[in-house]
Amino acid sequence: MLRLICFFLLGGVGLGVVAPAEKGWGVAAARGSEKGWTPLFDGRDLKGWDVYLKEPIGLNRDPHHVFKVVKDGGENVIRISGEDVGAISTKKEYADYHLRLLFRWGSLSWGNKKGKKKDSGLLYHSVGPYGADYGAWMRSQEFQIQEGDCGDYWGCAGGMAAIPAVRKNDSDYVYDPAGPLFSFRADDKPGRHCIKRGDAEKASGEWNQLDLYCHGDTSVHVVNGVVMMVLYRNAQVDSGSVRPLTRGKIQLQSEGAEVFYKEVRIRGIDGIPGELLR
Repeated sequence: MLRLICFFLLGGVGLGVVAPAEKGWGVAAARGSEKGWTPLFDGRDLKGWDVYLKEPIGLNRDPHHVFKVVKDGGENVIRISGEDVGAISTKKEYADYHLRLLFRWGSLSWGNKKGKKKDSGLLYHSVGPYGADYGAWMRSQEFQIQEGDCGDYWGCAGGMAAIPAVRKNDSDYVYDPAGPLFSFRADDKPGRHCIKRGDAEKASGEWNQLDLYCHGDTSVHVVNGVVMMVLYRNAQVDSGSVRPLTRGKIQLQSEGAEVFYKEVRIRGIDGIPGELLR
């Protein structure tokens, strides 16, 4: 408890409201209206995104065509094969936003993921060097996209957050809005993973809608309209020192499973809707 109190006293310094990283967003429209969206995927190609695959492949090389735009049901979507581990990441950084996308699982799986839960992930507030986490991803906060686990939290390469939760056993903590706040970080007892509350994912092969709300140092994971988790004090750890983590690039993971994404879009917000925090 003393460590958590210190976290709030020290980690909270400077974690104020961050202005949107891109001007011209429909900020006022972000409270429920369908206006003000900026597409991150234009339906034609992956312009605006970089590719990073685990070494020795590296940056903007994709020999196995892991990331492609393909036809699906008469529309263009992003196909991620999962064959190589890595991600596509936006070239720009974002803060204070509502991100929405649709995803569905394919049928293929690879390597040590073959025959296991299909896995991907939405990594946000991504900063620093490529490959910092598992040699494949930037430091970030993960909105887990995995069969049965959509909405979980993982802190990647130093990402951390304070989340209300209940302790399930020695290693598992489950989000509970009425629970005490725990500091989830790799170098602390709870670890860097918090399990979402409930399950709203559709059957494999069906399209799911994910909504991510980020404002200041708070973020909310929503799956098919159901709040899975609210995270507070988004931050990062460098050699034991805590710094804010409230803006960054957005990554979509390739992690051993075929997955499709579409309608990836973003809009600025001037606050997180109160009903989500309740």
